[in-house]
Amino acid sequence: MVIEHLKVNADQWLSSGIFCSFSNKNGKGMAFLIFLFMAFVTFTASAQGTDTIVIEHVNVIPMTAETVLKDQRVLIAGGKIIKIEEASQNNIHTTGLSIPAAGKYLIPGLSEMHFHFRSNDIASDIKLLLANGITIVRNMAEFPGQHHIEIRQKTQSGGLPHLNYFTTGPYLTSKDLGTIEKVVEVVKMHIEEGYDFLKIAGNLPMEIYLKLLDECEKDHLPVIGHAQRDQPVEYSLRMSSIEHIEEFLYLSDSAQHPSIFRQPDARIKQLVQQIKESGIYIGTTLAVFQFINNCLNDTAFRELQQHPLVKYLAKKERENFLSEKNDYRKMKNRVFDGVKAPELFNDYFIWMKKFARMLSDAGVPLLSGSDTYGMVIVGFSLHNEFSLLQEAGISPYRILLASTVTPARYLGRFASEGTITVGKNANLVLLDKNPLDDIKNTTSIAGVFLRGQWFNRKKLDLMLSEVEQAFK
Repeated sequence: MVIEHLKVNADQWLSSGIFCSFSNKNGKGMAFLIFLFMAFVTFTASAQGTDTIVIEHVNVIPMTAETVLKDQRVLIAGGKIIKIEEASQNNIHTTGLSIPAAGKYLIPGLSEMHFHFRSNDIASDIKLLLANGITIVRNMAEFPGQHHIEIRQKTQSGGLPHLNYFTTGPYLTSKDLGTIEKVVEVVKMHIEEGYDFLKIAGNLPMEIYLKLLDECEKDHLPVIGHAQRDQPVEYSLRMSSIEHIEEFLYLSDSAQHPSIFRQPDARIKQLVQQIKESGIYIGTTLAVFQFINNCLNDTAFRELQQHPLVKYLAKKERENFLSEKNDYRKMKNRVFDGVKAPELFNDYFIWMKKFARMLSDAGVPLLSGSDTYGMVIVGFSLHNEFSLLQEAGISPYRILLASTVTPARYLGRFASEGTITVGKNANLVLLDKNPLDDIKNTTSIAGVFLRGQWFNRKKLDLMLSEVEQAFK
């Protein structure tokens, strides 16, 4: 505490031989030392002031290990975590706000690593993210009319809430990368505009794909996106990240073998090891496939009509995706390789959850992302993603790793994000229940810190109400 710290330092100064000899020789020296000491007092005291927030008696899940630090006191100032100590320590802190948090749990801010803006109402989508404890966002495509570099700048300057915002450039397919010259042009554009990633969707001719990897590597621009389904899996593993577990349904380990989905477990385990050794990161996105699956099932589709979170979709989106005419719903009577679509896609979904568990058990770095499309509702969908990963058999701690530590390392922000430790940004979520007991407890949000700014439950509910009104 400040007072004890000052007392100890004062005693050391007053009793030191340096102080005594210097002050005895020269009265002016004594005055000078007193001046220095008072300056030190002022500086130290100012480290904690009226802008300091103290969270009292909170249980901290630091994510440095699978542990809970019980009954802690966490100090926040200048948007940073400045101290973590046992609440039983009888220290005095000068604060502007004290938050009682007995019985609550503090975790790092969460990461939505596969995000798409749902409308031109950027502010509403960001409110949905923040209200769900999400402080790191990776946008996965810039569609016509969108300007994500501008959005990123606004999150940095204060024009929008200070999320850690990352973005790819435009959604790229083989039509956009038809020649070697076009590849060079597109990569140059990404560098000049300042995009964080280059995303590809769909298969590319081999010479185009390899040229793209080469050009991006020269400029340290990560290539991410969909797998190269026409090539052996090794080629897809050359990217920085593959953005859907679904992609592995369609890959093979060689051109002569069937897809991974059709192979026995022993062979799949070998491929999982190959994935791990490659160092690639894998985005999960089970939630969006669940939505597709629900569109094919009559009962599940009817239940979507009554979903309590539908109010957080813009009216046009609701009308589209809850219609019998939506593209996925229209697939329900189709047959693929002799198997009806509802049955096949359900088998796919079961396999994807099994594969997610295998990847996690092998130590493959997973990135939590829901792919906010269709009835995958911004913000809330990340918590649904967590539930699906838990259904797959992945532990709550490993799921939290995929949304805190792993994204921070992947994005090169681990020095400032991902764990609750002194010196890191105060991007935090306060929960009423322990998420290590059940990952569904991440929905019990009591409040969110964004760069040290406190949003209590009342403020978060107000945000949600504003979005509901905007989307009517």
